[in-house]
Amino acid sequence: MKRIIAQISAFCIGAAATLAWGADEIKVGAGAAPVENVLKPVSAPFEKATGIRLSVIANGPKNALTDLDRGAVDAAAAGLSFPDWMALMKKEGAGVKDPSVYRSTVIGKDRIVVIVHKDNPVKELSKEQLKGIFTGKIDNWKGVGGPDSPIIVVWGKLVPGTNSMFTKAMLDGEAVLNDVLETTTAAEIKVNVASNPPAIGIGPAAIVDGSVRAPKTPEISRDIVLVTKGAPSTTVRRLLDFITGEGQKYVK
Repeated sequence: MKRIIAQISAFCIGAAATLAWGADEIKVGAGAAPVENVLKPVSAPFEKATGIRLSVIANGPKNALTDLDRGAVDAAAAGLSFPDWMALMKKEGAGVKDPSVYRSTVIGKDRIVVIVHKDNPVKELSKEQLKGIFTGKIDNWKGVGGPDSPIIVVWGKLVPGTNSMFTKAMLDGEAVLNDVLETTTAAEIKVNVASNPPAIGIGPAAIVDGSVRAPKTPEISRDIVLVTKGAPSTTVRRLLDFITGEGQKYVK
């Protein structure tokens, strides 16, 4: 009888733990900068420290805020200030009804980098050269001291915050050329650049690894913010406290 009771108790404890794990989950929709610089790096240690599962949806700032507005996620994060985020939503035709209901918190800092294939010999690119490349006026690497090879510009459609910052700072507001290799997230931009020696792309500094290089360029940096609709829930507050406290050693 004691053995049966012990088995039942163990089952109940296990079931309770499973239920608690299932109940304690934070869903965050996010753009490239918060995903690569903050949320992915802190995910495992946060879950280990708190028992709260962190589910990160890399769907871009527009979709992230839309999902937050309709209650599909607990928070949204992006690599741009809240006013710039609101301007982006309006530009994308997805303006929010009442911006005053949102609460934003800075959770990190991001540096936008230009990435090229690891074997690309070009070590430095000026603002003028970058503007020429991304607007199509320079279409061969020999024009910036590289090999005689056409330049492939890789452009992500799910990183509008990154694109907007880069366009404003490096292209003086001019549009990127039409003939690009279109992809989605920052991770996919890196994959495409890594597999195409003539390629060039942009993304958060955290995506740079052994497969791509970041030549020296003028610096572009921005805040990374996390937004909630109304005050943060208890679980989201624990995430914010972790990121700004113990989690700082994991943030890139």
